[in-house]
Amino acid sequence: VYNWWMLLAIVGWTIIAFKFIMKVHAVRRTWDRTVLKIPLIGDLVTKVAVARFARTLGTLITSGVPILQALKITKETISNEIIQDAVDKVHDSIKEGDTIAAPLDETKVFPAMVVNMIDVGEETGNLDAMLMKVADIYDAEVEAAVEAMLTLLEPAIIVFLGGLIGFIVVSLYLPIFTLGDQISGM
Repeated sequence: VYNWWMLLAIVGWTIIAFKFIMKVHAVRRTWDRTVLKIPLIGDLVTKVAVARFARTLGTLITSGVPILQALKITKETISNEIIQDAVDKVHDSIKEGDTIAAPLDETKVFPAMVVNMIDVGEETGNLDAMLMKVADIYDAEVEAAVEAMLTLLEPAIIVFLGGLIGFIVVSLYLPIFTLGDQISGM
């Protein structure tokens, strides 16, 4: 490749443009919504967000931080705007005197098991302990999902690298073979 620097510049500018585009609120929301709908990736992103939400909120409640302030802090730890909106709805609902579980269920972002466990935690007065259990469960699920993805990705990487090496070998030997044909044709 003669103009390798141009290829490098195009890749660099594409990355920079993507970062700037992602700062636009509407684009970011659309991107986050799309990511949540991707079959394997969306499930993993949701599990990571739920684990982070539960761990952070549980830790803050255990430390004695008021629930509304804890929800504001927890919202800032979540990178997906769709899930942040769900936490915002919970915050607004609690401000009006509702429970945590009801608005979580309405958002349809959090899995039913999480909503049920939080509901039980609220009813028994052990919300912080229940949030920590949710975080532990989802941390384990995230770890298992990542291991499964890596297990599936390994053969794909091997096939890709094999194809790349095969392409390089063919591109190196093809000129030699054509040169041999030209010499024998003389």
